[in-house]
Formats: sequence, structure tokens, C-alpha cells
Amino acid sequence: MPDPTADHQPELVTLTEAADLLRAPVATLRYWRHRNIGPHSFRVGRRVLYRREDLRSWIDAKAGRVSGH
Repeated sequence: MPDPTADHQPELVTLTEAADLLRAPVATLRYWRHRNIGPHSFRVGRRVLYRREDLRSWIDAKAGRVSGH
């Protein structure tokens, strides 16, 4: 029987994983987080995490602004 969670991606991603998904340097995500201009993130202990859905929503919002010019 196939495992239904085998292809499932975790809902939460680390700062490094988010940077990979956005194809941006980790330092850029840290800067965006400091300036409150990047995708929504939160801390769990010392770790900064992002929800995949928040990353997708942020990308969609940015794409809408660019094409809206």
C-alpha cells in the first residue's frame, strides 16, 4: 500500500528552505524580516519558520503588483 505522506511537503519551512524556494540569499530574507517587508514568518524558540502557504501568497501578491503596472 503506498504511503500517502511520501510526497507530502512539510507545511513549515526554515529560513534556509524559504530562501531556496524564493531563490534569494538567506541574508535578504533576514533583511526583509527586519524591515517587515517579506513573507510572514514567526519564531519557534530560536528558529525562524515560514508557512509554505504564506510564501505562495506573498509571491502571488508580488506578482500581482508587478503585472499591475
